[in-house]
Formats: sequence, structure tokens, C-alpha cells
Amino acid sequence: MKILILNQAFYPDVVSTAQHASDLAKALTEAGHEVTVICSARGYDDPNIRFPEREVWNSVDIIRVRSTGLGKRSKWHRAVDFGSFMAKCAFRLFRLPRVDVMVAMTSPPLISFLSSLAVPRKARKLVFWSMDLNPDEAIAAGWLHEKSLTARVLSRMLLHSLQRASLIVVLDRFMRDRIQAKGISAEKVLIVPPWAQDDCVRFDPAGRQDFRDLNKLSGRFVVMYSGNHSPCHPLETLLQAAERLAENDNIAFCFVGGGSEFGKVKERAQKGGLRNVLCLPYQPIERLSASLSAADLHVVVMGDQFVGIVHPCKIYNVLAVKKPFLYIGPDESHVTDIIGQSNSYVSSHGDVDKVVANILLAMRNNAASSTGIELDKLFSKNRLVPQMISAIDHESAKGLANAGCEPCPSDQRAESDSV
Repeated sequence: MKILILNQAFYPDVVSTAQHASDLAKALTEAGHEVTVICSARGYDDPNIRFPEREVWNSVDIIRVRSTGLGKRSKWHRAVDFGSFMAKCAFRLFRLPRVDVMVAMTSPPLISFLSSLAVPRKARKLVFWSMDLNPDEAIAAGWLHEKSLTARVLSRMLLHSLQRASLIVVLDRFMRDRIQAKGISAEKVLIVPPWAQDDCVRFDPAGRQDFRDLNKLSGRFVVMYSGNHSPCHPLETLLQAAERLAENDNIAFCFVGGGSEFGKVKERAQKGGLRNVLCLPYQPIERLSASLSAADLHVVVMGDQFVGIVHPCKIYNVLAVKKPFLYIGPDESHVTDIIGQSNSYVSSHGDVDKVVANILLAMRNNAASSTGIELDKLFSKNRLVPQMISAIDHESAKGLANAGCEPCPSDQRAESDSV
């Protein structure tokens, strides 16, 4: 079976969607499928990073397109980058031979709409892998007014994508409910949570100590936020807690990752003279176990208005290294679905006193080695990736049966010229 995956980020990028797309593509080739990926030649978080425009990785044929690299300094910069990537992606897509299944993710926003226009001419079936929902996210963040012309047009584009897809993979029950509320049949929506990188991420005592020694964290209780720094995961309450605890030399706050808010966190720490705050870039996958293991308490944040729109995937790798975590967010979300079974602490946005109290309580408990529950098994890559492959195989089989045709010939390769 010929499968095409569309997403802005892919191997060797380290952001979450790149890792999950890469995991799926690799597993599909191992299952005997022919997989092509169209992605960006620039790093997702740092557009100055450039990747080869053509590469074969684990039998996956990667086509990387060139686009502008203005970065995330403003919404307009991001819009130009997204637009240029979409244009180059469309050019590439419509030059490729027809595939059996196209898997469209959500980076950049509404790349699924481009994919929906390619069905059935370029793909017999469309699988929409919804890692987030836009323009719902932009509206919830206040970037778009719900009644504006732009928001209405983008909402229609999303709806068209959902309607054209034969299968919609969502990350939690809240996202499923939002999609069904748009008039989409429950029969075509499948919940598959993002998996932990548990084949390479686990508690690493030696790596923990090396990371702490390297970053002068030894002997301190480390509170870590690791992942995308986004307005969808507001960090104000955590930062106020860090300011409140600035004179406690026994506690350090470590912010690891990137995103539009990462620079603001660094600037605030520098201007405020917060010696207890350390900011580090995304860690490569081979060092991820060490960095995550170095924390004594992880922090998972969900914006109150973003339930069912975004999904903090960081919680699964936290579970994989068996670390306790502090949740800051609304009372009901996919995180609270997990919390009842795990070693965790809960606070609300704005309740700085409770966040400080939870950090001090966690430090006294010193529950740094284990969550005590094998929750990571529920979100294992070995468990969830086969579910994705089975769903894709099922949709392809239905499409071929309905069309009364054979799979696309496997000897048709993607064009190798660069743009």
C-alpha cells in the first residue's frame, strides 16, 4: 500500500508532532507499506536549522520543501511561513503519483484542507490525524474573533476537511466531542492518545546525575516544564510561583523546550534576576531520558479554554520516566482523566499559593523515583502505533473494496527533482 504523510515537522526534528509522525512512518514501512513524507526543510522551532531536501530514512522517502523562515516573533511571521510552506507543499503534492491513503496532520494549521482537495484525484482515502484544532485554537486564544470573516472561512475549511476524511484520529474524548459537535458522525472518529517515546525514554539514573551536574542542579529540588511553550499552556502561575520561591536556594525551576513563549520566559527570568530559573532548548531524543529524569517534579499545563483543542503530550513521557507531576489547569481535561491513578498534584490557574504549597509538599514527600503505577503501559508506543496502523489498513481496505481496484503499484516512486 502506498501512503503519503503530510506534516510540517518530521525526522530529525525533535518537536512532538515530528516524533509521532516519524514513529508512524517507520512502523508503516516495517509493516511492508511504501511511505512518502512531505515536510519542511527548516526546523520547526528554529527555522535557521536546515535539513536535506531529499532523504531516505528507515525506508521512508522524505521530501522536504523550502519555505520562508521568518520564525515565531509575530503572528504575521508565522502566517507567512505557513503560507509559503503550504504553497510549496501543494506544488509537490500534485506532482506525486496517486496513493492509497493520505495521512494529514495539523501543522501548519489546515494543511488537512489542502489534503482534502487532493481526494480522490491524488489519494483514494484521507486520514485526518488531528493533533490540535484550528481555527478553534486561534479563536480560543483571542487571535481571531469568532464572528470575523477570516474565522468563518477557516472554520468552513476545517469542516470541509473533516467531511472529506474517511477517518479522523483524535487524541482524547474532549477533542472527539468538539468534532462531533461540528456535525461529524461518531463512526468516523477514533481516539488514539499520543504515545510515549518509551522505547528510548525511561528513568535514567546516570543521565539524571550527568544532566544535573552539567546544569548546576545537583542537591536542589528541580521543578521542570519540558515541551512547547505556547499561549495554550499559560505559564504565568508557574512563573509567579518561581518568583515567590526565588529566595529558596533548595528549589530550581527548569524550562526546557521552545515555542512562541519560550523567549518571554527567558527574558522575564533575566529581567527579574531569577537565579532559580534555568532555560534550556529542546533536548535531542538521545538525551531526553536524562533531561526528564533530572526533574523531581514535572509540570503539565492546560489552558482553561483549550480543552479538546490542544493536548499536552508531555504527560506521556513524564509517565514513562515514572515522575510525579504538578497539573495546572481546568478541573476537567484529559489530564484529570489520568490524574486519579497517578502520583500528582493539582492546582488552578491564578492560584499561586496552591502551586507553591504543592511544590513544597512534593519536596517534602520527595517522591522523585516512581509514580507507583504502571500508567506508561497504557500509552506505550508498542501498544498505540499498531492501533494507528490497523485503522489505516482498515480504511484502505474499505476504499479498495468500494472502488473494486487493486492498490497503487509499488514501483511508482515519487519524483526526485528538487524545487
